Amino acid sequence: MPEVRKVAVSFAVNGEPRTVEAYPMARLLDVLRQDLLLTGTKEGCGEGECGACSVLIDGELVNSCLVPVAQAEGSRITTIEGIAGETLHAVQEAFVECGGAQCGICTPGMVLAAVTLVGRQSAQPTEDDIRNGLAGNLCRCTGYMRIFEAVLQACEKSVGAGA
Repeated sequence: MPEVRKVAVSFAVNGEPRTVEAYPMARLLDVLRQDLLLTGTKEGCGEGECGACSVLIDGELVNSCLVPVAQAEGSRITTIEGIAGETLHAVQEAFVECGGAQCGICTPGMVLAAVTLVGRQSAQPTEDDIRNGLAGNLCRCTGYMRIFEAVLQACEKSVGAGA
C-alpha cells in the first residue's frame, strides 16, 4: 500500500490567500480549526447532519465536516470569522437583538445559513422560506422562534437598505 503524504492545498479564506500542508482527505473542518486557528466553525455531529460546521465555499453553504480539504483547492471559503466587517453583519446584529443564540454551538452555521438566505431574498421571507433556508441546521437550545425572528429582522433591514 503506498504511503499517503501531505499535499499543498491553496485557497482563499475570508479574503486572504492561504496554503496549507494537509492530507488530501483531511476534513476541511479540521484544517480550518487546527491549522488555520479559525475556531468559530464548530463540530457538532461530524456527519453533516447538524450544520454547526457550515462554511461558504464559492458562495454555497456546505458542511465542512464532509469536505476533503483537497476538494477546496482554488476555492473561496468564508467562515463565521469572515462575515463581519468593521461592524456586525445585519444577521449577526439581529441574532444578538432577538436572542437567537444561546449555547453558541449552532450559531456560526445558523448565521451563515441566514446570511445566505438574506442575500438571496428580494422580499420579506415567509416562514416556509426561512425553514427551507435554515434546513440542515439544528439547534437544541432556542426552539427556533428567536432565530426566525432574527432572520426576519435582518431581511427587513437588508431590504430597507436596498441590499
